[in-house]
Amino acid sequence: MKILLTGANGYIGMRLLPKLLNMGHSVVCAVRDEKRLSVDAKTRSKIDIVEIDFLDDPENQKVPKDIDAAYYLIHSMTSSVTDFDEKEAQAAKNFNTILKNTQCQQVIYLSGIVNDKELSKHLSSRKNVEEILYKGPFNLTVLRAGIIVGSGSSSFEIIRDLCEKLPVMITPKWVLTKTQPIAIRDVIQFLTGVLGNEKTYDQSFDIGGPDILTYKDMLHGYAKVRGFKNWIFTVPVMTPKLSSYWLYFVTSTSYKLAMNLVDSMKMEVIAQDNRLQEMLGIKTHTYEEAIDLAFKKIEQNLVISSWKDSIASGQIKEDLENYIQVPKYGVLRDKKTIRIKDEDAVLQNVWRIGGENGWYYGNWLWKVRGFLDKLVGGPGLRRGRTHPDKIFPGDALDFWRVLLADKKSKRLLLFAEMKTPGEAWLEFKIEDGVLYQTATFRPKGLLGRMYWYSVLPFHLFIFGNMIRNIAKV
Repeated sequence: MKILLTGANGYIGMRLLPKLLNMGHSVVCAVRDEKRLSVDAKTRSKIDIVEIDFLDDPENQKVPKDIDAAYYLIHSMTSSVTDFDEKEAQAAKNFNTILKNTQCQQVIYLSGIVNDKELSKHLSSRKNVEEILYKGPFNLTVLRAGIIVGSGSSSFEIIRDLCEKLPVMITPKWVLTKTQPIAIRDVIQFLTGVLGNEKTYDQSFDIGGPDILTYKDMLHGYAKVRGFKNWIFTVPVMTPKLSSYWLYFVTSTSYKLAMNLVDSMKMEVIAQDNRLQEMLGIKTHTYEEAIDLAFKKIEQNLVISSWKDSIASGQIKEDLENYIQVPKYGVLRDKKTIRIKDEDAVLQNVWRIGGENGWYYGNWLWKVRGFLDKLVGGPGLRRGRTHPDKIFPGDALDFWRVLLADKKSKRLLLFAEMKTPGEAWLEFKIEDGVLYQTATFRPKGLLGRMYWYSVLPFHLFIFGNMIRNIAKV
């Protein structure tokens, strides 16, 4: 089958893509920016790519007419607190219009469980998108899931941050809300199992794992799998706003996502039927099994995708292309060079920068800068990196965004998503046996210049020692 995969560079899309290719399907990946599709050259050679923004005029968006099915994996929850529901509705309407000119027979939409009488704004939006898609010129299959547990998922990373950093927690009362988590590999099984299955046409199905747990149970379950104990005490006085700040400062989530998650965590998310599980013969994994499987992926460096790599998790609101040309005029620079003997070995050091590997010098200072960034609403350092030695354009790298990662030209270009009174780039390039390290800052007014000169003394020894340590092989 020829399949259109929307949201191909998202958390679910990146997991689904290799599965579809292994099943022998022809896949057309729909992304806003082709350069941000984080796949290797071998995978890229097997797929077709179309650049589409489903919020733009649908008349200007083109997809192949001969697609047989499509996956709808588009959402805007991480990009806004106020109007993400309007964006999601518009994207769904535009999607319907675009597919009118194709022979698509089935669309598969991954939604949220919406069985509670009172729904959060997030879940109401998912239900509304479902209703819009049912009006499209195709057969719709809806899979409604709750908490998805897997390496790199937002839910897993939040639980991981909370448990690993806070053995004793004072928590809001929403931790007593019941939910039904499901392993990411089970979600992928359901998504592929309904493909082309006419028995699932024009129907909506709940999917969930075998356990119904409170969020408190999930936190204890994580600790059990990891081999330690944690203590959780609930208080009734923590407002949604305070809860959101609590999640934001303790975990790697953005404030916008924290607000939307807290809003949804007040609702019970429990599947009401197992029809699809019985129909497809799928045996789902328990919550503790899902945690264990996630860590096996992490330990083997096999994490394919992470929610943190979403552009919406940071500060950039436009295409990466708009930032990739480092300005030459009206900027302040810190440029350092060092002669090296082994270019390939040094390039590997460059490619491992950030995350668990650190920044080669003054890691505690980088952590302080990350903490200060969190205080003023930035991402801080907690996003880390998805893989220890692989980088793709668009990836999050602590409080940087990868603009360019070209091993052939031996160049890595990062753009700062930390809160600063200006715009900042950090570039590494190897040429003719020399490593070039350049920090560029385009200040915004007097405040920007004051900021640059206030941190310049730190640059002198941080950046100087950093390039020397990177050059060591």
